[in-house]
Amino acid sequence: MNAEKVLREKQRELVADLARLKGEAREAGEVRDVTDQAAADEGSGEALEEVTLKSRTLEQVEDALKRVADGTYGKCVICGRAIPAARLEAIPWTPYCLEDQEKLDQAV
Repeated sequence: MNAEKVLREKQRELVADLARLKGEAREAGEVRDVTDQAAADEGSGEALEEVTLKSRTLEQVEDALKRVADGTYGKCVICGRAIPAARLEAIPWTPYCLEDQEKLDQAV
């Protein structure tokens, strides 16, 4: 697996998705009648959640690209241990080994 290639592809996908969502939000702002406004209001909450999730993922992908560049990609940013290849294949932008990810999830 070429991590940088996978991360760059994901970065392009997320940038395109965010641009599309922002375009849809602008169009939704041009609502014409009450029925359209009701539908737009309902969809805006879901769209905001999607934008937030994609923005966070884009930040994580860009952080992973920085780790590729500085040679620390594939190592947990908390404990420094190698992140298993299967985990990196599933979530190439993850900065944590599974053990530290679980600790973080429990702390929330």
